[in-house]
Amino acid sequence: MADHRPGYGGSVAAGGMSVEMPLWRAITFFRIMALTYALLRYFGSYQDFLHPVSGWIFLGALTLWTLASTRSFAGPQRCTWYVLTTDLAFAVTGIVMSGVIDSPARILAGAPTLPTIWAAGTVLGFAGKGGWRWAAFAGAVVGVANIAGHGGITPDNLHNIVLLMAAGCAIGYVIELARASEAALTQALQVEAASRERERLSRDIHDGVLQVLALVQRREGDPGELGRLAGEQERALRTLMTGGQPVAADGGEQDLLPLLGRYADDRITLSSPASPVRLPARVAAELSAAVGAAVDNVRRHAGGSARAWILVEDEPGTVTVSIRDDGPGYPVGRLAEAERAGRLGVSQSIRGRLLDLGGSAELHSAPGEGVEIELRVPRARRAGAAG
Repeated sequence: MADHRPGYGGSVAAGGMSVEMPLWRAITFFRIMALTYALLRYFGSYQDFLHPVSGWIFLGALTLWTLASTRSFAGPQRCTWYVLTTDLAFAVTGIVMSGVIDSPARILAGAPTLPTIWAAGTVLGFAGKGGWRWAAFAGAVVGVANIAGHGGITPDNLHNIVLLMAAGCAIGYVIELARASEAALTQALQVEAASRERERLSRDIHDGVLQVLALVQRREGDPGELGRLAGEQERALRTLMTGGQPVAADGGEQDLLPLLGRYADDRITLSSPASPVRLPARVAAELSAAVGAAVDNVRRHAGGSARAWILVEDEPGTVTVSIRDDGPGYPVGRLAEAERAGRLGVSQSIRGRLLDLGGSAELHSAPGEGVEIELRVPRARRAGAAG
């Protein structure tokens, strides 16, 4: 399991994306290119070394190690501290060997070490794994090896050490920022997902409580059924209070029309296509629940003699359900006032559901002209919404 603390193994943001992974690919590519450069550089000057065979032996071992550890440098989880320590040992060994097998005159003239810029890949690896502090540590070790084993304190050595430390610390700091940003983004997405689930559960509770209260008000229905519904609402309320997130069922596709048919009666007329309107099961259930909330508003607020019409339109790209009544309607600003007062039937049970499905809910009304609600679900979002 990845450690999500900044600087200790990296993190992957929601969706599987990681900002730092391209940096690791760049480090891997750099090590291969730096090895190629070191081999070509030594091939052009090995005859000037006092012990050229020793140099070829070291570069052969360095080549085998670089190729063998390429997969380890694919990311912070694979690149263990053992791999990095071995990498640093190769860099230090090559630098110290350069001071032994090369001639003093060449060293004094500023001849490069056996690994040359390959050692910078080690520092970058420490930066990727542990952040800028570990990069500074690796850079300091490489710098001490240069000073102690190859040329002492010279302007060239000091210049190279400063560049190595600056590059390593900069990369390490960038990776630390990337990990912190990914951790913050992941946490924000988790909070948003939890909030959306709580809103969904609140809508279900809202609709279920209204159903129970309607049965009590009409004094209809089996007392056992009333008790069952009340028990369901108690469990849902407990889940909401404890922050639980029940998983919605995902049962393939379902015909929307039978779900809407239960709302039709002597006051509610349903007009629909002759063929089934198939949607992902959860999309159909949520859309039907939103229609139910709209129908419930008609029965509660439009008056005892008001009628309503439900129209279903099955288009290639969308499914649209319109609910229109001939009640008294409501003035402009009435919905906002109800929401401020804590009555969230329209904002959560209707609009909230459609937003979660990637759709839209439009309401139109004026005093004396009834209410018309248009619910629209895009078919292009069915799979994502159903999941």
